[in-house]
Amino acid sequence: MAVPVIGVLALQGDVREHVAALAAAGADARPVRRPAELDAVDGLVIPGGESTTISKLVDIFELREPIDKRIADGMPVYGSCAGMIMLATEVLDGRADQRGFAGIDMTVRRNAFGRQADSFEAPVEIAGVPGEPFHAVFIRAPWVERVGAGVEVIGTVTGGPAAERIVAVRQGNLLATSFHPELTGDPRVHAYFVELARAA
Repeated sequence: MAVPVIGVLALQGDVREHVAALAAAGADARPVRRPAELDAVDGLVIPGGESTTISKLVDIFELREPIDKRIADGMPVYGSCAGMIMLATEVLDGRADQRGFAGIDMTVRRNAFGRQADSFEAPVEIAGVPGEPFHAVFIRAPWVERVGAGVEVIGTVTGGPAAERIVAVRQGNLLATSFHPELTGDPRVHAYFVELARAA
């Protein structure tokens, strides 16, 4: 596969920014709102936004079962911020009616770093992403409190009050970050995911 086709779940959140970052990383990127559009992609990005809203819209747009099935079949999926929450098997401080895709064996704490006013930026070294530490932007971000045996921790915050917090993980073809790489102009995380999709 020369150019992987990667969809961005376009129900809510920073969809355009992810489409642009994926295109910069060499993918054929397109928004996904319907099951037929999901069928046409090799991988999927679940963007940041509001995880409870995304959870509801996934049901309204009849995408839950198709996405669950594609994840079970090995489709690469990358979730950033709210997308990380959607991929977790357990969510702390979430709403009782909130349902994700439970693809990565991890426990995440929703809004762990605080509210919008507590947004911050920090360097994160990410295993598999070459070069200097990634300048990560955290906005009402979750962090990972527990990972299962099959989950690889690929990024932690290197300094400041959040030092050592887990903010990037991978389990097989599933990738998740607490932060928003699509807001930085640095395509390295998206390039990492594009290569993951190409290999799959």
